[in-house]
Amino acid sequence: MRSYEPLFTFISMEMSFAQSAAMAAQICSQICSVFSSPPASSPFSVTPPPLHVLVSEIASAAAASRKIFVHGVGREGLMLKALCMRLFHLGLSAYVVGDVTTPPISAGDLLLASAGPGCFSTVDAICRVSKSAGARVVLLTAQPGSGSEASLLVDAVAYLPAQTMADDEEQEELGAATAARLPMGSLYEGSMFVLFEMLVLKLAEKLGQTPAQLRSRHTNLE
Repeated sequence: MRSYEPLFTFISMEMSFAQSAAMAAQICSQICSVFSSPPASSPFSVTPPPLHVLVSEIASAAAASRKIFVHGVGREGLMLKALCMRLFHLGLSAYVVGDVTTPPISAGDLLLASAGPGCFSTVDAICRVSKSAGARVVLLTAQPGSGSEASLLVDAVAYLPAQTMADDEEQEELGAATAARLPMGSLYEGSMFVLFEMLVLKLAEKLGQTPAQLRSRHTNLE
């Protein structure tokens, strides 16, 4: 039996790779569907694509030499921190709300905030302070019609119609199938990552930034 062990190990690995590839394809397909046109029945079917909104807003802030701030909670906040890093690599003045080196927001600056389910009390508060300072506020959300304070304060909405944790809870209550569904509404955060990667590519083109210029701004303190 010992002579067959490597063969059994190889077959097991092959099945594992195939299953992993199939699951990854399902998840990528779900993320891809988020960027399709919203259903015609949706009240937000005529909303500009989130990529268009974000490219336009950030490019305008960059042209005016304004500061850009990002804010989100939980995993949404982590995705925004990753975006902030790339905005810095693009040569923009970008900051994460809450960092000790973050300057005050001022008139004409830009805040990018995320509230996937439509409402977080902390996001509402940050949006309110930013508006009172005269900044422009853009909200990234999967529920633009939530009626939250943030949705009423913002200047623009980047509508990302992906499943959030709130949707995840509703589907569990309804007994919906869970095959290949990302846990706890992670489809929203996964879609944020893909959206931000596309955003950086588009901004690099618009701002005339080369890959070498982006790499030159990456930290060497690692």
